[in-house]
Amino acid sequence: MRALIVIVALSFSMAIMVSIPSGVVANQQATQNMNTIYTNDINTVQELINQSNSLIICSLSPLSSSSGTPGGYVGGFRSGMFGAEQDYMDQSVVDNISSIPGVQEVAPILEVSEGHNETATFRGYTFPRFVEDYMIEGVPLNSSLIDNVYSSILPTNITEGRNLQEGDSGVVVMSINNTGYFGVGLGDQANILGQDFKVVGIHGSTSPLETRTLYMNISDAQSLTNLNWMISSMYVFTNSSSDNVVNSIANQITNMFSGGVTVYSGGTTKQTPDYLTAQTPDDRQSSIQNMTAFYNQTLTSADSALSQTQTTATEEIAIAIVATSVIVLFVMLYTVRERTKEIGTLKALGFSNSNVMSQFVLEGTVLSLAAGVLGIALGSVGASFLSGILLPFNPLGSTGYRGGRSFMVSFGNGFANPGAVGAAVAATFPTIQTILLAIGVAVVLGALGSLYPAWRASRTKPAEAMRYE
Repeated sequence: MRALIVIVALSFSMAIMVSIPSGVVANQQATQNMNTIYTNDINTVQELINQSNSLIICSLSPLSSSSGTPGGYVGGFRSGMFGAEQDYMDQSVVDNISSIPGVQEVAPILEVSEGHNETATFRGYTFPRFVEDYMIEGVPLNSSLIDNVYSSILPTNITEGRNLQEGDSGVVVMSINNTGYFGVGLGDQANILGQDFKVVGIHGSTSPLETRTLYMNISDAQSLTNLNWMISSMYVFTNSSSDNVVNSIANQITNMFSGGVTVYSGGTTKQTPDYLTAQTPDDRQSSIQNMTAFYNQTLTSADSALSQTQTTATEEIAIAIVATSVIVLFVMLYTVRERTKEIGTLKALGFSNSNVMSQFVLEGTVLSLAAGVLGIALGSVGASFLSGILLPFNPLGSTGYRGGRSFMVSFGNGFANPGAVGAAVAATFPTIQTILLAIGVAVVLGALGSLYPAWRASRTKPAEAMRYE
């Protein structure tokens, strides 16, 4: 019974030694992933700027939102860590904008996020969270827009097959992530929301916004999602790249819808205090500056948090090692004292000092090894829980919901969620190297912790031992 209690106590120390490195690795991965996402986000906006100096991107934004507020609009999405509600505009706004002098073409875009709701738990609180499985992006494929659409909207990194072409219907271009999700390849029929589409192309993502995006004709997207004549954003091309012309048209668009826009949301059409933002290349350049400043500040905080996490992890592992050694030491001292007569008998029978000493070292090692195996099992199962308790809180443990393309260009006007909603970092499963190292540490600590008690046992004289009560 005493051995079982000792093993359980030792196993908790070993569990800490196993789970903490996993938590540190998870923190490092979260920081690295966020750095990659931020870099790609900035590159995405820069690509939009470079593509066309005459492009204005229009999307819904709420009058009441403030900069950086979680739950703001993201390209037609009212989003946040508690779910996502998608809002759409009537396509008739395209005709209104097309009537503005200086507007060459208007490309309506429909972005529909498909996913599922799940329940997440954070520090004892339970809340619903929307998880995006894939994004449907419907784009116009008529002859007057095809060139601009190709350069500004459709994926450019086609790895297999071809891109969408004028007049395409019933076909789709998928990301590599999509093909895995739907279990299809080039030339296969993908069943999307109950309807089959032929996969004519596969694209590699050039930014995080494209990792789950599949592209099709906007009329197919509207019909498939039961959003006939609905859109989420527009690409407005002007007949001049002059800053004065572009800014003038953008102001006219904003003023035209300053009183609000009728939106389709949650199955009903309603008038909301929303208006159209009209982002120009200058706005997107300002967006890059705002994003860069925000990202640099966030990553600096993340690096500081990571450094604190690593320091704390080192201290806690050192404490766990010392605690394990002390437990083994005192347990073996008690064992030697309890078995004094047995030791005397062994010495009287001719056992040498080295024989007695090796026996107790072996017992301590086996005890620690058993505790190590149990601790590794506990640490593997409860890595997230233990690291969440023992390690400092990392604000970059997860990100909030990210909507469509307009996320990045909306940030400059302060209507987008920065996408860094704080949550606990879920530790990764311990690696084979960590497990083997933990077993090695358990054996070494068991041997070292029992070394002194074993030495004392080997120095026991038979006559004194037989008189011990």
